Amino acid sequence: MPHSPRHLATAGFLTVALAACAGGGGPAGTTPPGGKAAPPTRSTPQRPPQTPDKPDPVESALAGMSVAEKVGQLFMPVLYGTSASSASGENQARYGAKTPAQVIRKYHLGGVILFPQNVRSARQVVGLTNGMQRAAEGVPLLVATDQENGLVARMSALMTDFPGAGEIGAKKDLSLSRAVAAATGRELRALGVNLDFAPVADVNVNPANPVIGRRAFGDDPQKVAKMVSAAVKGFDDAKIAATVKHFPGHGDTAVDSHSGLPVIKHTKAEWERIDAPPFKAAIAAGVDAVMSAHIVFPKLDPSGDPATLSKPILTGLLREKLGFKGVISTDALNMGGARTKYDDGEVAVRAVLAGADLLLMPNDLPEAHRAVLAAVRSGRISKQRLDQSVTRLLTLKQSKGLLAEAPVASAAEAARVLRSAEHRKLAARVSRG
Repeated sequence: MPHSPRHLATAGFLTVALAACAGGGGPAGTTPPGGKAAPPTRSTPQRPPQTPDKPDPVESALAGMSVAEKVGQLFMPVLYGTSASSASGENQARYGAKTPAQVIRKYHLGGVILFPQNVRSARQVVGLTNGMQRAAEGVPLLVATDQENGLVARMSALMTDFPGAGEIGAKKDLSLSRAVAAATGRELRALGVNLDFAPVADVNVNPANPVIGRRAFGDDPQKVAKMVSAAVKGFDDAKIAATVKHFPGHGDTAVDSHSGLPVIKHTKAEWERIDAPPFKAAIAAGVDAVMSAHIVFPKLDPSGDPATLSKPILTGLLREKLGFKGVISTDALNMGGARTKYDDGEVAVRAVLAGADLLLMPNDLPEAHRAVLAAVRSGRISKQRLDQSVTRLLTLKQSKGLLAEAPVASAAEAARVLRSAEHRKLAARVSRG
């Protein structure tokens, strides 16, 4: 997951360490009350059939985009500032535009990710997300953050202090996993956030793991699978997009992918038994997105490329074998594990060719954007391949009601929902067991 950008200075262009993946910001990691019975398993949201009198909104949006606008939909950077109109030297240095609104318009961005440096108060965050949505002009944004709870909780200054996955998993109560995810989703939605890079689907089988640890629900693949499925359903209860991470499984490594490139030595049979069950369960539960891991998995792909850049893993395994039809997001592309072999432009191009739809936090957005646009224009990335990714992103937005009308968050609703008595009671219940 991405590291928090708040520690970065413009001078030196220090790497913004991811937001959505394995670490960052916190000590470890960059990303319905009542326990009601789970509804029947749902599939990944599909677009309703087009009718002559009701054009398909995804097809209509896609048809109205230029190639540059389509490429922009793939990118989700971190922007600097506490309002859409606040000028920042960091934005100017990194993106060639001063304000978040200007950056969004310049690159036709499809999404943004929030970090603690974007957060001052609930009213301020509501103003920020509303302002960024207005700046998007055409297609509304995916506004994301890493709110796993526990060790990685980017919005902790405003939100209920829920225990993390490790503590929830220890309770062996699926209703708690679902209830906490639903409550977390409701609080995020009240702030104008519509996508959470959670839950963690890794199985923490290596005690020396410096990245996952208590961010995982545990070390038993079947228990983790059930907890992950419950959490995915909880986020859906709150009408917020969930993202399981880090595919194909980051649980058995002693290397931090923020700074290095871990190698997982599981055989295919071990992957099926240990790493795969939570991801299979999440897909069966209808998860909206899956995040890739910057890890080398030689028995799944002998090329030496990380999973984020591996077509055999993202397309062959995740898409074709597991049947996932939703959005594939990279982990933060400014992490060391993604950048050991290729430059920033090539990393972005190879991620798309591998099967990724959402390019999270490229280390150099202008270069990555130029490289992907050039690859499309040259035919290296076919226009059909580009349209596949943009269609998946638009379909996700449509499934959350974002294409019908631009979302508008309410400061009054945020004040009612954030740290509500009901949510504080739930957090206490999890802590007590």
